Amino acid sequence: MISIRRYLTRTLALVLAAITALSITAAYLITKYEMEEILDAQLSLQARLIAAQISADTPLATYREIAAQLSQPGHPARRYTEGRAEPPDAPGEAVRYSHEERMLAVGFWNGDGTPRLLGAKWNDQVPFPPPSAVGYRWIDYGGDRWRVFSLFDTRSETWIRVGIQEEFIDELGGKITLGNLIPMLIALPLLLLATAWIVKRSLRPIDALSREVASRNDRQLSFIEATVPRELGGLQASINAFIARLRETLERERLFTADAAHELRTPLAGIKIHLDNARAGEGASLDKAYTGVARLQRVVEQLLVLARLDRGDAQQAHDIDIYPLVLELVAELWPWAQARGQTLEVTGSTSLRVRADPVEMGILVRNLVDNALRYTPDGGCVTLELASAAGEARLIVRDNGPGVPEAMLARVTERFRRATDQRTTGSGLGLSIVLELAQRQQARLTLANRDPCGLEVTLAWPAAGATRVMTP
Repeated sequence: MISIRRYLTRTLALVLAAITALSITAAYLITKYEMEEILDAQLSLQARLIAAQISADTPLATYREIAAQLSQPGHPARRYTEGRAEPPDAPGEAVRYSHEERMLAVGFWNGDGTPRLLGAKWNDQVPFPPPSAVGYRWIDYGGDRWRVFSLFDTRSETWIRVGIQEEFIDELGGKITLGNLIPMLIALPLLLLATAWIVKRSLRPIDALSREVASRNDRQLSFIEATVPRELGGLQASINAFIARLRETLERERLFTADAAHELRTPLAGIKIHLDNARAGEGASLDKAYTGVARLQRVVEQLLVLARLDRGDAQQAHDIDIYPLVLELVAELWPWAQARGQTLEVTGSTSLRVRADPVEMGILVRNLVDNALRYTPDGGCVTLELASAAGEARLIVRDNGPGVPEAMLARVTERFRRATDQRTTGSGLGLSIVLELAQRQQARLTLANRDPCGLEVTLAWPAAGATRVMTP
């Protein structure tokens, strides 16, 4: 499992390290570039100063004094006569006042490019290359790279070249960069510690929210009221919404279990009484016991249907014609209606298309017709009408039973809720199943009493196809 704290800490640490490395690299490159600019200016200034000190009448002794001053231990400056180097004067007296002097040099050339005086390391092998143009150049010499500035003095007909070794520029840039690097390296661990602390502190609301959620159980389903940052507000709202749905589901399951236990207990007790009477010799009690078993069987079947609807996902909806389905179900229930002298009719359209699951539609229509037949007296009539109106496909079931008291009309679809006419056996689940299936199919269920008696149940779906009206 990925840890957000570890991920943030590690990522921010890598980002800080990368930024530090980039900053150091950028500082080094910028420093080196700026140092080159500054040193170029210094080279040109030195060349101008030197040019101001010599002329065409400068005696040879002066150049020898300059050579003596430019000599360094192990690297004497030399005068050249007709292109040949003169022996150094008093080489043992050469002094180097700074270690960095070994990386600086000055040279003089005649107008024709022959050397006149070359300082220090510019005499180590062959004479340093003569200048040919005024300005800055990079020149490789003796395995080193030199940055030089060349100037031609017209008064003395002399080329003057001042140079600095690249190693000096790199060393100076490195020292400056190192001076900036040390504080950054000291600050980096502190920044990492501060980052880890900030990440830990920032994730405390998540830990608190996790503890709040972990403390909830099926007996403690109160909403989470903890104060959380704005970024966790959506998560908290989603958890509270889930708690509300879970609380509603558990409450519904509790009521369902209690009601189901009550509904099953009543027929079982009746069956036991009838069987006891039958054992005592009362023959009619067997028929009553059989009726109780039939009622119990229906209650169990409808409880199983409700359990499947409560726990299962909605089935795949299809564009179906419910007219053949209605005819098939009416044919199945026709023997029951005929046994009671009831009339079962189908009127209206011979084709009515809706989007629904065929299996669920069968359960829905069966419960509607079954409920109508149960509450319709012997010799009564139940009519199923298929119609299309106002952009809706409608299935209307009418009976001429006792109807439903107006006060109970809005509650009769609740589970285990039956009308006041208790002479009819039932579980009070039929219309509950119809309502559940109608909602799953996005259909509208409407109940209304008929005049002078009876109940009219209307199911309306958004129309999915054209209809053709039956001829009477």
